[in-house]
Amino acid sequence: MRQTMLMLTVLVLAMLLILPGTASAEITLETVLTGLDNPVRLIAPAGDDRLFVVERTGLVRIFDQDGTARGVFLDVSAETRVVSERGLLGLAFAPDYANSGIFYISYTDDSLTPDSMSLLYRYTVSANPDQADAASAELLLQIYQPDSNHNGGHLEFGPDGMLYLAMGDGGGGGGGDTGNNAQNESSLLGKMLRLDVSAPGLPSIPTDNPFVGQTPRDEIWALGLRNPWTFSFDSLTGDLYIADVGQTKFEEIDIQPVSSAGGENYGWRLMEGNACFNPPTDCNPGALVLPTHEYGHTGATCSISGGYVYRGTALPDEAGAYFFADWCSGQFWSLRWTEGQGLDTVTERTAEFRREFTPSQVASFGQDGHGELYVIENGPGKIHRIIEYSQSPTPSASMGQMKGRW
Repeated sequence: MRQTMLMLTVLVLAMLLILPGTASAEITLETVLTGLDNPVRLIAPAGDDRLFVVERTGLVRIFDQDGTARGVFLDVSAETRVVSERGLLGLAFAPDYANSGIFYISYTDDSLTPDSMSLLYRYTVSANPDQADAASAELLLQIYQPDSNHNGGHLEFGPDGMLYLAMGDGGGGGGGDTGNNAQNESSLLGKMLRLDVSAPGLPSIPTDNPFVGQTPRDEIWALGLRNPWTFSFDSLTGDLYIADVGQTKFEEIDIQPVSSAGGENYGWRLMEGNACFNPPTDCNPGALVLPTHEYGHTGATCSISGGYVYRGTALPDEAGAYFFADWCSGQFWSLRWTEGQGLDTVTERTAEFRREFTPSQVASFGQDGHGELYVIENGPGKIHRIIEYSQSPTPSASMGQMKGRW
């Protein structure tokens, strides 16, 4: 009897070890949208079931979760066009969008040749919830752009209700921030800006911005950025994640904890990642904030595409994981970071993301109104939802469902 009980105990323990759910669920991609023209963003107001897709050509389109097109929400294509890195680059909904109907866009106006302006506009939705009121356009800010690359342009509202706007260093053919804009406190280029847009009219400067009264540009929240193409706030903790595109050797992620009072200098052009850039030695006076994570240009890597910390419900094992990718190599990673403890793990996820097809030219990640994440393929004009592997449809079925819808 004792021997039988022992064998049963061993059998039960063995079964527990192989029960489903004892290991982290794997993930993959499900194609949701195809046939898009230069998509760069996918967002939605909190709790909204619709998907708002920003095309760099000047359109904001709306889709249902299953990919059904609902029409064009906003069209500013007459004011902008795709030249190098110019175009419609940012979209953010006011925290009270459900009541106010207010949203913001940023784009580069290409009417000045070869120069341009980065523009920030406020809009309101029309009586039709799927269509913006084009006549409500209100110019809030314009920033001179000396070249067609490194325009930045991403917008996000922070947990403090302030609007954050990322600006690249102004670019140029040779790179290297030849104008030293990122370290110039009189320039808004190469900076993270923080604006109070809670009242009608032009933005005001938050009184707790770190350089108020100390520099010519009180809008500055952080400096020393090269081209923070995508940044995002952890919707649970409020921490700020900045994916900053490197020069020729390193890509970096800078994480600013929610407890920060701002004012961080992330180093560019003095440093690229953890290495000196200009000057080549003795570049850090001691006050620079070094990257939380960097990766070098090995193999085909060349340009980081930032994402979001996962806070949805469909992938419980991924809660707290920040996803990012590389534009050139098509590699994917996730990392975990906690204030006070620092960087925990960095895990390559390429095999999971490429399980059924091979995404290319990943411009950024998207986040819907329920915290689920998406991968945005710019050149191919496709958007994929990150799902558990067990939920994945066949690639042919997914693509077939979307074909010919717009």
